[in-house]
Amino acid sequence: MVDRSTKKYVEEVQTNGYAVIDAVFSSNEIEAIRKEIERESNSSKETFRKTKDLFAIRQFLKEIPSVEKLLFNATLKNILESFFGKNYFVVKSIYFDKPEESNWFVAYHQDLTISVNKKLEIDGFSNWTVKQNQFSVQPNEEILKNIVTMRIHLDDTNEENGALKIIPKSHKNGIIRLEELNLNERNEISCNVAKGGVMIMKPLLFHASNRTTNASRRRVIHIEFSTMKLPNSLSWAEKNSIN
Repeated sequence: MVDRSTKKYVEEVQTNGYAVIDAVFSSNEIEAIRKEIERESNSSKETFRKTKDLFAIRQFLKEIPSVEKLLFNATLKNILESFFGKNYFVVKSIYFDKPEESNWFVAYHQDLTISVNKKLEIDGFSNWTVKQNQFSVQPNEEILKNIVTMRIHLDDTNEENGALKIIPKSHKNGIIRLEELNLNERNEISCNVAKGGVMIMKPLLFHASNRTTNASRRRVIHIEFSTMKLPNSLSWAEKNSIN
């Protein structure tokens, strides 16, 4: 049963494009998740990207399936049901580890691509790419609007160690070029999230991330969810039903 208290977050995300929920995971749960990731972090697979500024695992739930039972606790499932009912599924998962001395930053952008099983010529699907044998494509706007992203924070995150900066309500403009947004007229917000908290956002929300300045680590698990079936014989590459 959906907890009525979580429904306010659905309204926040619909209105502002994002919401922050504290204490979705306990300290013990976060520690268990961290240990599970560390146990598998020495892989040399192409989906494991390691540089001095960033460690990332793409197709995260596929590469470390043992972490799934730790992530999808009763609280997170309740939040997901508030957004989708019981028919949601994972469509993308990435683990980011921004080290203490990271100089890596990301400029303002929207998340416009999905991961799929193959390349097909379909109306409304464009900008095809292939990385690590994974097909990515920009789908039509209806599909992007259905997606909800959850960012699970394994460390305290603030302005000094790369918390997301966002432009509230910018998701309401649909897919647009950054210069059309006029950042000077928008109220930028830093989405500070405590360890164990979750940030929920819409992919079309403009967001960015600064370099780390306080020698503090930032580890985040990024998971995207949807309920939509893709057209023709196209399929979500990372589809995973959690129910």
